[in-house]
Amino acid sequence: MYRIGRIVLIFLFCLFGVTACGPDPDPVETGRLNLYLTDAPLDTEGIVGVYITIMEIHYHTRANTWEAFEEFEGPVTVNLLDLLRGETKFLGSFEMLPGHYTQLRFMLDAKELGQGPPTNPGCYIEFDDGSTRPLFVPSGSQSGFKGIGPFSVPLNGVVDVTADFDVRRSIVVAGQSGIYILKPVIRLVVNDQAGRIVGNVFNIPEDTGIVIYAYESGDYTEDEAADPVGDEGRFPGAINSDMVCENNKYHLDFLAEGMYDLVVTSTIDGVFQEVVGTVEGIAVSAGQTTNHPIDLLELSP
Repeated sequence: MYRIGRIVLIFLFCLFGVTACGPDPDPVETGRLNLYLTDAPLDTEGIVGVYITIMEIHYHTRANTWEAFEEFEGPVTVNLLDLLRGETKFLGSFEMLPGHYTQLRFMLDAKELGQGPPTNPGCYIEFDDGSTRPLFVPSGSQSGFKGIGPFSVPLNGVVDVTADFDVRRSIVVAGQSGIYILKPVIRLVVNDQAGRIVGNVFNIPEDTGIVIYAYESGDYTEDEAADPVGDEGRFPGAINSDMVCENNKYHLDFLAEGMYDLVVTSTIDGVFQEVVGTVEGIAVSAGQTTNHPIDLLELSP
């Protein structure tokens, strides 16, 4: 009788899931996302820092929901102007189910416009005289800011993705108030599927700045250069941009494979003057650098 009781007890333990009585359930197979952050230059005089504080990062699931990366160690404060011309900041390596994704969401530490000035802003601008101004987000933006772009997480593998935070298009001034509003424009680029365009620029007039905008071939129209209306900036359809640096070189990084047109513009003291000309049909291949020198005297208008 005692022996029968022992057998019954063992059966009951196994029935209710004692791990010693059966194999472990199959582990969930996953992949990993390595996420980086970069920025394009801000073509505005006097600003030396654009700081954002990232509190959380979420990903959009196939079930049409948002999930937070628990492995992200926030808050993280970044000066976007430190991340120019291919420089990146590593935000973390995150476990994900394998599959296709199209969106990430960045939760920032910034007050909504109309809530009063923050005492210790997490997002702010720094000027060359040492002063700072807080960055506000539009009302209703506390749901976060989306980064858009397709990427696939491989089973038991890793995908490297860079979030390109276009600060030129992301900061606007609210009317005559002088209040700076942050409306992030973020695109996601798979690193090994991107290339870049670089080159020297020749015959630059004295005391003139040159800013170059990259468009997907055929997308640029003259309307893009029109004076901004409302919160819309100039050249809103540009994929990327760069200011020609002191050695007369330009760098357009993290461009998806394809064909691009370049729009070359002039500035004086950081103020837009005119479109000098365009360069059409430049091919970009994944993992490659396309070198394309530009002579301003030879540009087509």
